Amino acid sequence: MLSDQDKSLHGLESVYFDTNMLNSTHAPLSVYDYNNSCSIDDFRNKVYSTAYSMFTLFGLFGNSFALVILLKTYKQRTAFHIYMINLAVSDLLFICTLPFRIVYYVSKGKWYFGDFLCRISSYVFYVNLYCSIFMLTAMSITRFLAIVFPVRNLNLVSVKRAKWACAAIWVFVTVTSSPFLKTGSFTIGNRTKCFEPPPSQDAKKDIIILNYISLVIGFIIPFTTILVCYTMIIRTLLKNSMKKQQDSRKKAIRMIIIVMAVFFLSFMPYHIQRTVHLHFLKQNKDCKENLAWQKTVVLTLALAASNCCFDPLLYFFSGENFRRRLSTLRKRSVNSIAHGSKRNKSASLQEKSEIFQEQEKQDSSESYNNT
Repeated sequence: MLSDQDKSLHGLESVYFDTNMLNSTHAPLSVYDYNNSCSIDDFRNKVYSTAYSMFTLFGLFGNSFALVILLKTYKQRTAFHIYMINLAVSDLLFICTLPFRIVYYVSKGKWYFGDFLCRISSYVFYVNLYCSIFMLTAMSITRFLAIVFPVRNLNLVSVKRAKWACAAIWVFVTVTSSPFLKTGSFTIGNRTKCFEPPPSQDAKKDIIILNYISLVIGFIIPFTTILVCYTMIIRTLLKNSMKKQQDSRKKAIRMIIIVMAVFFLSFMPYHIQRTVHLHFLKQNKDCKENLAWQKTVVLTLALAASNCCFDPLLYFFSGENFRRRLSTLRKRSVNSIAHGSKRNKSASLQEKSEIFQEQEKQDSSESYNNT
């Protein structure tokens, strides 16, 4: 049975062609034999349908809430504000494709939505994955310049430069991820498949090359940059021994820990597992060992997709003035309600006053007529 296309487009589908053998005869296992004991279909379908359902629920709420706050306070925009808006947009685009994946895996590998949506759903996954990585890297560099070189590089940390950086990231990622648009849906028997490649040996070398390019450019370089930036930030904060700065220093260090923890949890397992898996593809393994490898592929891919849920936590814990923006909106809302209540109360008193004055005039007129 084939693995998910998100694995296969990086060459992971080859495991079924190279290593799935039965017993001592080494007879190739049919890649579309859904009933064999060496298939991870049931495990894959359960994990992906459950994980993607949770990501849709929590990711949609968290990113939508954050985006509303960021857009309503856009007049207070900063460089971090721009990065966070783009990150939220990227996550929401990916979340919009998750219902298609959920239906696919709940249906046990049946695709109902046509070739175009199949290609787009796979493509958007990689766009979101690497947009998130590069956006976090840009945010780390910006924070590094603001804390380590607050005066000398003040001009480098600006809204305009952040917009240009975001535009460059979107163009670079969307263009370099375009190869993932090549593989769409196809029919095997009475099943239309998606996220799974047709059996082919031709693209193995290209897939391995693509994996290492994406590993170096899309993960190692950004991750190393983030490590260097945060190391320098921590050193700078620790050098400041002023008691007045103790609280702000602790908050900054906690923020860095949270960001790094999210990066370790979501992106690193997927890239490491994918590369190690490709490296050992040519080794013949028994069915049990293959199943173990494939299950780790499923789990790490789910972790990679989970970044759409973790990003809202970054907005709250590491976003510049995000909680202050939320507090500002609350105060505005409360003040607006209070102002509206006072205005209504004032209008009511004025109306009562006018009625009272009119009544006095009528009483005065009646009294005059009676005399």
